[in-house]
Amino acid sequence: MTLKFVCTAVLVIFVMQLGSCQEYKSGVVSDKVIKTNEEWKDLLTPEQYYVTREKGTELAFSGEYNHFNESGVYQCVNCGNLLFLSETKYDSGSGWPAYYQPAKETSVGIVKDTSLGMARSEVICARCDAHLGHVFEDGPEPTGLRYCVNSAALDFKKNK
Repeated sequence: MTLKFVCTAVLVIFVMQLGSCQEYKSGVVSDKVIKTNEEWKDLLTPEQYYVTREKGTELAFSGEYNHFNESGVYQCVNCGNLLFLSETKYDSGSGWPAYYQPAKETSVGIVKDTSLGMARSEVICARCDAHLGHVFEDGPEPTGLRYCVNSAALDFKKNK
């Protein structure tokens, strides 16, 4: 028996014991949300669909959360996944809400984006693959990162 076979068998048993179809990713099991384009269109506004499903962007300085400073959490507008905490939000001057880290390491994914003739790091929701924005290495300490996110991709929940 090879190590690959043993590892695969253990993973299959682990997933079967969960009792539902789940994805195993980077050592984390999470409920993956998968919908058709028509299902997403029924759930989202045209702007939310354009930004999150078609990888669009809202105009700079136009988003609801750009100059927004309430205490709470930011969730994915598509699936409700916890993405960012208000404590990590800062004014980057870029025209979009900016955060120096996600709420959890497993909240977002990073995908190489070579559109527009440049190499960037796209930020997506780890649960439903919604396009959120991009991450850049010009942010504040402690991470030095700037997660530049479209307001249309976010749903804010105020702390109680």
